[in-house]
Parts: sequence; C-alpha cells; structure tokens
Amino acid sequence: MLKQRRQNFLPAELIKKKRSGQEHTLEELKFLVDGFVDGSLPEYQMSAWLMSVYFKGMTPKETANLTEVMLHSGKVLDFSGSKSIAVDKHSTGGVGDKTSMILAPIAAAAGCTVPMIAGRGLGHTGGTLDKLEAIPGFNVSLSLEQFEKQVSTLGVAIIGQTKEICPADKKIYALRDVTATVESMPLICASIMSKKIAEGIGALVMDVKFGSGAFMKTVEEADELATKLMEIGAAHGKKVAALLTNMEQPLGRFIGNSLEIGECVAILKNEEFLGRKPADFEDTTELSLQLAGHMIWLGGIAKNAEEGYKKAKEVLENGKAFEVFEKICKQQGGDLSKLPLPAAKYDVVAPKSGFVSAIETEQIGYAALALGAGRMKSTDEVDPTAGIEIHKKLGEAVKEGELLYTLFVNEGSNAGKFAAARDRVLSATTISLQKPTPSALIARKKVTS
Repeated sequence: MLKQRRQNFLPAELIKKKRSGQEHTLEELKFLVDGFVDGSLPEYQMSAWLMSVYFKGMTPKETANLTEVMLHSGKVLDFSGSKSIAVDKHSTGGVGDKTSMILAPIAAAAGCTVPMIAGRGLGHTGGTLDKLEAIPGFNVSLSLEQFEKQVSTLGVAIIGQTKEICPADKKIYALRDVTATVESMPLICASIMSKKIAEGIGALVMDVKFGSGAFMKTVEEADELATKLMEIGAAHGKKVAALLTNMEQPLGRFIGNSLEIGECVAILKNEEFLGRKPADFEDTTELSLQLAGHMIWLGGIAKNAEEGYKKAKEVLENGKAFEVFEKICKQQGGDLSKLPLPAAKYDVVAPKSGFVSAIETEQIGYAALALGAGRMKSTDEVDPTAGIEIHKKLGEAVKEGELLYTLFVNEGSNAGKFAAARDRVLSATTISLQKPTPSALIARKKVTS
C-alpha cells in the first residue's frame, strides 16, 4: 500500500483538517511526510501541521499510520530468518541508565537475536552511544551491512541510527525541536516505534521511566505512554512488554560515560570497580535482569518472563554474558582494557545529619553535564571520564560531613566545573530527620495480549 504513487492534496487543507481535530487517512499522512522529506512540502507548512497535531492529538489508528509512513521512509531491516525472534529494548531515558550494556549481552548469551540501534544523550539523560564510545576504539557507526553480519554471527550488535533508517524521523524531529512540538504524545510514539520497528525486530521491551529524573514525571503519564507504544506495536504485529520503572533517584552508583561502563563491567564480571562491590549495584543489576528476562521470553527462548529471568541470571553468573560483551567490544573495535578513568575528583559532603529523603534526579543529570559528561549544545566535546559517584541513595542515613557525592573530571582547570556541579547536587538533595519509605524499582509490568 505504501509503494503506490503519492496522491496530491492541498497542504493547507490538511493543516486545516488536523486543526479541526479530524482524523487523517494513511494517504494524507504519506503525502505530508514524503513531501517534507523530499523538500516539496516547506518547513512552514510542516511546522503548522505539527503544531496542529500538538494541540489536537491523533487517534490510535492515525498514530499507527504515521509510524508506518515514517518507518517506510527508509530501509527496513529483516531478521525474520534468525534463529530466534529478533528483540530489542528501548528506554525513555533516565540518569545513570546503563542497562543496555548489560542486558544486550545477557539476552544474546541466552540465545536471543538483538539488533540494537541506540541513541545519544538527550537533555539531562545519558545516551548508550556516548557510553560505548568511552571505550577506546569502539565503533558505533557500522554500516548496515556490517551490522546485519555481526547480528547474524554474534547475535548482537549496538550502533547508532544510520541515514538509511527512518530519514523522515530525523528530519521531523529536528523541526519539532525548534517549534516547541517535542512534547506531543503521538509524535513521540511514532518517532520511537518507527525507528525500533525499522530494526527488523519481532518483539520489543520498553523501559518507561517516571519520576524526578524522567521525562514522564508520574506513573500515570508513564502508563499512558506505555499503552500508546504497545498499541502501535500491536498494530504492526509486534509483541511488546513495558516495565514502568522508578527514576526518583539515579540508577546505580555512577553517572558518566566511562564510569557507567565500569559499573556495567563490574556487574558482568562480578568484580569491584573504584572500591565498589557488585552488591552496591543491586538496582542496576536487578533492572537489567528483569528487562533481559522479558527479552528472553518475547524472543521465544523462555516460556514466560519468570523463566526468562532465571536464564538471564544464569548467563550473568556463569560469565557467558561478559564473554559476549567482550566479543561485542572486540568486533566493534573497542579495547576495554584501556577504559579511561578520571584524573581529578572533588568530594561533596553532607551539610547536616539525617536521611536522604528526596533527590531531584534531573538536576543530578545536569550536574553531570556541567562536569562535561554530556552536551549542553550539539557541538560540545564530551569528557568520557566526567561524572558523579553517589555515596548515599534514598533512605540511607548520612552524618554531617560524611560523603554524599564524588565529582569526577579528566584534567585541566576544574574549579569552576566542580563548583557549579557541587551547588547543583547539594540543592538537589534533601536530608530529613525522618526516614522515607522506599518506592519499588518497578511499579508496573504490561504485556500485549
């Protein structure tokens, strides 16, 4: 149906139609998207249409059709001939969110086919590609041919979006970014799902985060997003599971690219990292196992999520997952033995005694950005060693003068960076006399029927 010759419509009429809250047909959406990609539809008309969508929304059918059109604006991969159902994970973004580097090798070691196309940091959140590039030599820019070959031989590869995959999404997202239309639920859903379905997957596990460090601040907002993403997946014949996970505090103990890789390796190898024992990374480990367990189930390797979890734990504990991670690094040019570590640090201590009762996690993410762990603007250089160690998590007791955070950078003039980040982390951390009741890491689990 999408291969047919594009029909001609009047763009102003389609803008008016959406402005009035009416539903577009597949052909109308194809006309708009294809026209914008090939340049025949100018930016000012696409901007007007995007703003109409922002205010009037889209029906589930419309959103699924928009996903379909964006999906077929470029190449769609096909892993249907793989030994298992191709499966991937997508996270809506958080602080210290490093599970991809753990769950991808776990799922592959358990027998899954994992074609992972990942992203870079967005706002206060870190990106998988930036973390992997902290490993010297690691190439996230494989050609699609190299990507497909590695997935077929090793069972897993992790790369960035290529120009062949969903060019419509790249162009539309850039326009949304400068027209205040990023926060549109149907546009968010179509953007996420078009890229994921283009990977050639048969199943997808979603980590939909909520809380102070997430884009969705409440579990209800996260549930709404998860439901819409699952509807699109179902409309395209994909099995989708969604875990609604708590981002009221950073995940794990480290934030920052090489520091997070170090935490992942410590979990995969069951060894210490910068004086931290694997038990200190319990939340990172548990979330990775839960997500990997669902991938193993939807990938057809296990009968249910519980069995998938057991298989995930088995390959983590017997070292097979780390072996796969080593192979990923080697095949993509990375040298784990040369992982850079920070040269300078600054300790931040508690101003009073009590319990850590609240963390404005988004501000912790921005503190890491201020240190150089991410980009304030697209042209910024990333310091792979910059980051933060969290000494006290929510609910933990702290004494006045005791370590709360350690700030890390590479070298050079760091006084200004340290001061800015110190002020942010202190203002973001509430210490109270009363111990808070901890919230569950995973609030809800949803699976398409």
